[in-house]
Amino acid sequence: MELTLEGISKKVGAQPWLYAMNLAPKRDAVTVLLGATQAGKTSLMRIMAGLDTPTQGSVKVDGKDVTGMPVRERNVAMVYQQFINYPSLRVADNIASPLKLRGEKNIDQRVRALASRLHIETLLDRYPAELSGGQQQRVALARALAKGAPLMLLDEPLVNLDYKLREELREELTQLFAAGDSTVIYATTEPGEALLLGGYTAVMDAGELLQYGPTAEVFHAPQSLRVARAFSDPPMNLLGAAAVTLGVQLNSGPALAISLPPETAKNLTANLTVGVRASALRLQARDGDVALPGVVELAEISGSDTFVHLTTGVGEVVAQLTGVHYFGLGAPLTLHLSPAQVYVFDAQGALLVAPKRPGGP
Repeated sequence: MELTLEGISKKVGAQPWLYAMNLAPKRDAVTVLLGATQAGKTSLMRIMAGLDTPTQGSVKVDGKDVTGMPVRERNVAMVYQQFINYPSLRVADNIASPLKLRGEKNIDQRVRALASRLHIETLLDRYPAELSGGQQQRVALARALAKGAPLMLLDEPLVNLDYKLREELREELTQLFAAGDSTVIYATTEPGEALLLGGYTAVMDAGELLQYGPTAEVFHAPQSLRVARAFSDPPMNLLGAAAVTLGVQLNSGPALAISLPPETAKNLTANLTVGVRASALRLQARDGDVALPGVVELAEISGSDTFVHLTTGVGEVVAQLTGVHYFGLGAPLTLHLSPAQVYVFDAQGALLVAPKRPGGP
């Protein structure tokens, strides 16, 4: 199914919820709507589903204008943050409900196959109230998959689950989506989830669609500071800078040898912003690195990584270091950075320079 949104906008009273945007998610692939709470993700999905009508613009399915067509007349499957199951039906009947509505054959066999894919085959005779939150969400996902809809909308389906369950279901969903033939729209606030799901990502902020493209491309080449902020966890370090003959001079800090666009270099523009991902900072220096000496303000261990917050001469920075490290508060520490791993944005926040992608030219 080919879904196309043309000039979509949405107002509630005088308040704009979605600004005019065009979006054509890739068919039979996963498109992640990435953005903070109230970025407009749910509003956009409700328009895609037919639950809401846009104030302006049109929704087309396979070239046909379906703007205003109610959801009951569209072939759409939805999964929400709050797992929704029929409480009076057993798990098997919950999953089978869309198959029965269509008068399908071999329902029992298909239900068991879906339950096996989601590892809930031992729960088929139970009722939803007898299940954990993670098990109930698996049932909701199985029912959505059973519907076989060409468009599947998932609105932060894992947000209310604990960390371990989220990790397990993310991996399973990636495999399920890869094996399916539906166009999947998946909303999340978590950049890591977008990277894991792959496919395509649409970055949203305050009702605006900022950038859409292959997930890896959007992550490695954010078109603006707003995209970079939305697609970084932990947040990208943003440092004030100015153009100099060598490349870029951090405010009150070292110069970085970076090839700027000719016009920028010619005008030696001030008010630049250097972006550094937390994972690009390291303890050991390599050839060509610049040093950022500072003082440890906070160090926290998360899983197999250590996050260090440092006050330096160029501002506060956060480093994501692989492995478990221990640093005393107030202790001096020097981090190192390669100029080849930084982003540079102009005074308006547009991307000027991005690091070369791994494996790229």
